Amino acid sequence: KQWYQRRVRGPSVQRYPFQEEETGNYTNDFNNLPVTPKQLRWKPFDLPTAEGVDFVKGMHTVGGAGDPCTRYGAAIHIYTCNTSMSNKAFYNADGDMLIVPQQGTLFVTTEMGRMEVAPNEICVIQQGIRFKVDVTGPSRGYILEVWGNHFVLPNLGPIGANGLANPRDFLTPVSWYEDLETEHQIFSKFQGKLFSAKQDHSPFDVVAWHGNYAPYKYNLKNFMVINATAFDHADPSIFTVLTCPGHLVGTALCDFVIFPPRWAVQDHTFRPPYYHRNCMSEFMGLIYGKYEAKEGEFQPGGASLHSMMTPHGPDTKCFTGASNAELKPVRVADNTQSFMFESSLSLKTTSWGLKTCQKVDDDYWKCWQNLPKLFDPNQK
Repeated sequence: KQWYQRRVRGPSVQRYPFQEEETGNYTNDFNNLPVTPKQLRWKPFDLPTAEGVDFVKGMHTVGGAGDPCTRYGAAIHIYTCNTSMSNKAFYNADGDMLIVPQQGTLFVTTEMGRMEVAPNEICVIQQGIRFKVDVTGPSRGYILEVWGNHFVLPNLGPIGANGLANPRDFLTPVSWYEDLETEHQIFSKFQGKLFSAKQDHSPFDVVAWHGNYAPYKYNLKNFMVINATAFDHADPSIFTVLTCPGHLVGTALCDFVIFPPRWAVQDHTFRPPYYHRNCMSEFMGLIYGKYEAKEGEFQPGGASLHSMMTPHGPDTKCFTGASNAELKPVRVADNTQSFMFESSLSLKTTSWGLKTCQKVDDDYWKCWQNLPKLFDPNQK
């Protein structure tokens, strides 16, 4: 719940009627999309070449599942923009948005105050909160949108009281307001459609607020890494920053997971991620650096999607190197930050994601074709 104390101009209901707008490449309709189980990898998504592309206009949907009307589902978007929103604001009436900047710092103004969100930081803006995004140049990043629940810290279980993302490191804005009686355009995403309405004053006129429903930011460098210290490769759930719980106990509508710099010290172990199939959809992005399981080919600003029960794992170069490496303590992922949106939903990919963006790496499947056969039945 949230309480606002606004200036004397009036409440947020004072505006003109909504008009429907074009949604462009942004969608929440996943009913009639093509289906493919193949492994997908995208090269870095293009920054806008046209002038005047703001955060709202620059959102493109890669995929998703579910329905905002039934209040259960998730969508993954890429944003690319080069212009501030100026006298505009946006709110998502359907769900929460977790924003991951990859290039360019975002200057986010919300009804509760302002946040500066740089690459290697994230922010979460919950359902219904009005905000605008200002930028100083070409900017790009990733958005995870969820419907039906909110992001929370994962249950630490036997880890105990401290570890992973600690509550003390999440920052909420302090009150800030502007007293502007100029025309503003308010964009609303409602049931997957985009609408706008005009009003004669700034929506960012909250002089004070209190409650437990507020946007927040988090610096990924503050994540306390938990890892295996004896043998075997631990499940990536140990890298969960935030989770949006699903209907079934123990499942996630979507997790936000990172793979930060850390030590690898396991004995008698293939240390990179093992080859696997599972009952989750795994969308990965790279903020900066080189992802250890696919160095060079998986690039910052790009992405990959491995669908339910589709096998995947390290490329041939990584496998060969790790199989012959001396098992001494080594640093992993220094100067690198990769992440994963992991969902219990079976995600569909949009036409923009498969074709229009023209960034799908059609040769991705080849990275596993030269894996050597090392089994020796005579070895005891």
